[in-house]
Amino acid sequence: MKNRKRTKMIKILSGNRETSLTVQVADTKRKIKKGLMFVEKLPENEGMLFVFSEKRYGGFWMKNTLIPLSIAFLGSDGKILKILDMVPCKEDECPTYHPGLSYYYAIEVNLGWFEKNQIKVGDIVKLD
Repeated sequence: MKNRKRTKMIKILSGNRETSLTVQVADTKRKIKKGLMFVEKLPENEGMLFVFSEKRYGGFWMKNTLIPLSIAFLGSDGKILKILDMVPCKEDECPTYHPGLSYYYAIEVNLGWFEKNQIKVGDIVKLD
């Protein structure tokens, strides 16, 4: 069976505003490891949702990632705990972007998307 991309629509609640985002779901080790590597263009209101089977403490890197991204780290309740900006890296040694806290989910989007949509730490992502 071919490995098909699974997408879903999520909503982000910020005050009384609700923003929709279409995400590819990375919920296996292989999909998580590949992430958005080699993607040349990400549509404006699309991203990738990383789903971890248990609480995670560690960072993301941008090796072989061609586009600049912003990443939000989420708690088990969907609350945004930290947002970081990341730059592409084609080198052998790439920096790790570490939130400095534990998380259950992460969402990658185009660089600046969270700021453009006035989404900030403390906002809630509805994952269901």
